[in-house]
Amino acid sequence: MDTLTTLVGADYSEARQHEVRKKRMVMVDGSLTANANTVEGGSSARVMKGGYWGFASVPAMDQASADKVARKALDNADAMGGFGSRDPLDLPLDSYQGEHGFNGKPPLTQKECVGLLESLHGLTSKKYPELRSAMFMLQEESHAKRYATSNGSLGLNSINRATCYIILIAEDQHGQPVELMHAISGKGNLNDLNLNMASLEDELETLHQHLQAKRYAVPARGGEQTVVISPELAGMLAHEAMGHPCEADLVLGGSVTGNLVGKPVASELITMVDFAHSYNGEELMIPVYCDDEGTESRDVVMIENGIMKNFMTSRETAAKLGIPSSGNARAYTFNDEPLVRMRNTAILPGTSKLEDMIADVEDGYFLMKTGNGQADSTTEFMFGIDLAYEIKNGKLGNAVSDTTVSGTAINMLKTVDAVSDDMHWECNGYCGKKQPMVVSLGGPAIRARAHLGGQ
Repeated sequence: MDTLTTLVGADYSEARQHEVRKKRMVMVDGSLTANANTVEGGSSARVMKGGYWGFASVPAMDQASADKVARKALDNADAMGGFGSRDPLDLPLDSYQGEHGFNGKPPLTQKECVGLLESLHGLTSKKYPELRSAMFMLQEESHAKRYATSNGSLGLNSINRATCYIILIAEDQHGQPVELMHAISGKGNLNDLNLNMASLEDELETLHQHLQAKRYAVPARGGEQTVVISPELAGMLAHEAMGHPCEADLVLGGSVTGNLVGKPVASELITMVDFAHSYNGEELMIPVYCDDEGTESRDVVMIENGIMKNFMTSRETAAKLGIPSSGNARAYTFNDEPLVRMRNTAILPGTSKLEDMIADVEDGYFLMKTGNGQADSTTEFMFGIDLAYEIKNGKLGNAVSDTTVSGTAINMLKTVDAVSDDMHWECNGYCGKKQPMVVSLGGPAIRARAHLGGQ
């Protein structure tokens, strides 16, 4: 982006050139069933005038196109003004300049990706011939965003992530299919992941052992139970059940968290943060140094020692709430407007050992994997549980049939009596909120009371 088009009459303006590249390859039982490489890019502009936003986009990235969409965005803001006058917003106008790319390993060629899939299939077929089916999927996704704003922000943001999915299917004792999935995800491209065959063999063996246990699964007892929630699931809980209600646009829309700042919403063992780009001195999987409005991204401590503290904001929502902008405004593609979105959301580690947390449970459940979940602005949630085990007298027992865990996150988090000292991060999924978004989730294991679905 060479220059930002000067727009006479605009109170504030921003421009973005955004390119998204994706690779996806799927092998099912030795047959390559999908092999896609896509590139999508374009220019967009957003203008604030008289209290109204105007937005426009075009699938081109030259300067003439950028100039055209800027003028169109101003026209759209003028058109919105026809609905009546508004008090102009006093937007926070802090700016940021910087270029943040990613220097990883050279990407795998198509031939190398196919070879990796074939090796995974061969290994699985040899070790586990009783499986009904095995599917492997490789995915890469990269975002390069150049931005400029009328208050001086200028630069480049880059996000690159890759995932290897392993899905195994067997028959249970009644002849019905049972399935488990494991995802290996990280920053960069597939070559930046640890996908050597020795490591993959260990991952396969662990997944296969869980699948074998699930073949003889027993139903969970319905009702409120003591549960130890794995780090993988705790990250999802943090994102869905408490993260979304702390997004400022949802707060302005009536989220229950809006009236809870300074009040207890969790056990004092719980601290939850949306990290901008780094944790413990290391860059995270979805590094956002500057958001798509040109605001420097800052960590947001949403819950500190059980007390509700802060919300994630954009320029507009920060102005309406009278708090600083945290740099959480993000758009998925060039033709999306920035919305308040999470980046790297996690519950922070505690001091307990996971094995001790399980050993102290006389009768309960260890919840390990989820395939889906939903929550709303009241913090009510429900997640499907794909892998869980009974805990009997401090030891893991039978695997549990697919079930659900549900409740109100605030009530559940208040029952937390142990948080493990380990930390798990992953970035294999998407967050849905009008548009998809790449995010990462993190967490330790937590022990709490929650409601399980039963027979």
